Amino acid sequence: MNEKARKIQTKVTAALKSSRGQNVLLYLLFVAVAFVFWVFLSLDTEVQRDFDVPVELQDIPDSVTIVGQLPHSFGVSVKGKDAQLLRFLWGKMSPVKLKWHDNVEGNAFVVNHQKLDSRMREYFGNGVQIVSCRPDSLRLPFTTQPGVRVKLVIQADIRPNLQYIISGPITADFDSVTLYSVTDLPHSLKFVATEPIVKSELKDTTRYEVKVKPIAGVRIIPDVVTVTVPVEPLIMRKRSVGIEVENIPEGSNLITFPSKIEMSYLVPMSAYNDDYPVKAYVDFKAAKPSKKKLPVTLSSLPGVYHNVSFSPDSVEYIIENAK
Repeated sequence: MNEKARKIQTKVTAALKSSRGQNVLLYLLFVAVAFVFWVFLSLDTEVQRDFDVPVELQDIPDSVTIVGQLPHSFGVSVKGKDAQLLRFLWGKMSPVKLKWHDNVEGNAFVVNHQKLDSRMREYFGNGVQIVSCRPDSLRLPFTTQPGVRVKLVIQADIRPNLQYIISGPITADFDSVTLYSVTDLPHSLKFVATEPIVKSELKDTTRYEVKVKPIAGVRIIPDVVTVTVPVEPLIMRKRSVGIEVENIPEGSNLITFPSKIEMSYLVPMSAYNDDYPVKAYVDFKAAKPSKKKLPVTLSSLPGVYHNVSFSPDSVEYIIENAK
């Protein structure tokens, strides 16, 4: 391996010492010098650039709840030389820090246009012109009053796929939320609702991140919840059920042919091994000399049974009288 490397090194050295190799080296040197001059000229050119500047509030008292919506960042358009803006182009931008006690006016945190423009000039440094800032000011109402806890209602129109079922209640990770407002909340406000969830063709238990429907002038905590929709497949099951006779008078007996029915139904997978009491009946009073068969009826069925059918739906019979 070392012998092969030495041969390659010898060939490269010979090529560089040749007149053609020296011309190539000289050409590459001029290219490098030209590139350096181009970089310096570019950095001295004045340009306009847009930046998203994060914002951070400092020293917020524990007793304060901000009702207004604090923007995640300011959209700032600046004009300056590339050399001045170079440090903002690479890496993560540090946040503009606004101190709480320096900007409180009554029940609001206020940073007007002039103050925000001044903070941005400090942030970007001298020589950089602030062209625009969005938003151009801040006004965040706040309250020191305790919040009001209200029920959370899930608005959902969800349909499973065929042979699947929503196998339980649709729930959120929070069953109630806390409301904060600068003014008193109306006494009629007893609950809030999520934004509507409309889904179909579900085949498995699914979770959705859902926003709580906003209320003007009110801060809702939490304002996003996780909604769980339990979905299970339906499985076919069959069972035999004995036929019982209702309203049979004393001294009489009624025998059906057959004595059992075959019932089939769909049941959620989790309830497949559960046996629920189900009865089949015929009514003695419906037996007439002109009737050869009696209709079969079922007792109330468990809610987990779906698409129930049974056979036969009527049976032959004979009546025996005691002697």
